Amino acid sequence: MVKKKAGPAKRPIKGKSKRQNIFKNNFKKTIAGVAILLVLVVAGGWLFHYLLEGRRQIKTPAPPVKAPVQQKPVVVKPTFEVFPKKDIPVRKPELPATAERPRRRPKVAIIIDDLGYDPQIAQKFMELDAVLTFSILPFGPFQRQIADSAYAKGFETMLHLPMEPVEYPQIDPGEGALLTSMTPDELIEQLNKNLENVPHAKGVNNHMGSRMTANSTQLYQVFTILKKRDLFFIDSRTTAETLCKPSARLFQLSFSQRDVFLDNVHQAREIREQLKQLILIAESHGEAVGIGHPYTVTVDVLREMLPEIQQKVDLVPASAVVHSAG
Repeated sequence: MVKKKAGPAKRPIKGKSKRQNIFKNNFKKTIAGVAILLVLVVAGGWLFHYLLEGRRQIKTPAPPVKAPVQQKPVVVKPTFEVFPKKDIPVRKPELPATAERPRRRPKVAIIIDDLGYDPQIAQKFMELDAVLTFSILPFGPFQRQIADSAYAKGFETMLHLPMEPVEYPQIDPGEGALLTSMTPDELIEQLNKNLENVPHAKGVNNHMGSRMTANSTQLYQVFTILKKRDLFFIDSRTTAETLCKPSARLFQLSFSQRDVFLDNVHQAREIREQLKQLILIAESHGEAVGIGHPYTVTVDVLREMLPEIQQKVDLVPASAVVHSAG
């Protein structure tokens, strides 16, 4: 076998090899750049995530909570009274006018009803230079304050007992009212709560009550409790059908009746006339009971007429004009 002679070795082309090297170097740089870029992106992502999570974990102080503005409770004053359309005269024996028996000075008790909702007007009555009696509704916003203040200043106080009127439910006698729909136990329980709610009370008079004061059975239940507690009762006489006097007689309860509403018309002139009528009744019968209400005009007229009133009669607490109804 004839061997071929090896030819001369091929030399690399210088230009081509140089281009390949440049390509290879650029490719490597590109790969390295991409890798670095990926590393930076990943690192940046982790850094962003870390910062974000750290920010979430930082507890920012909550803005200060403003305390709610406490508004004064709206005090709704109850209806003061349902006055009879026509006044109901009280039958009283005339005092004998004889030369041998000189008359004693007449006695007048003025009761201010419906207190417990306005301490300012109550204070104005207390500042008068007069003997007055304060009858206070139960469960008012200021009933204890007024009762304690009146007691400390030497005024006599009473429970102004809410009782069902014939106009009920169109006219509500207020919290603590005795209603004809109550059972005997319910009525007695409510009455005892009312009495406990008005401290220092020496007696009771009815607030409204034109329906209940004409119901003898329920009056018996009321008067049983008053008798046990040694309290007197004054009938406000809001109806001509009232059975308070015969019921009080049955229980031998200390008792009296209103003669005049002083301010059923809220006019100074009318109040003056009512006060004069009250004095005339006292002069004719020896004593009289007037009932007024917490009106500014009533305070003003009383202040104006006190010298004339005190010249003719003695102003006394309500307990001084009650007697055994038997």
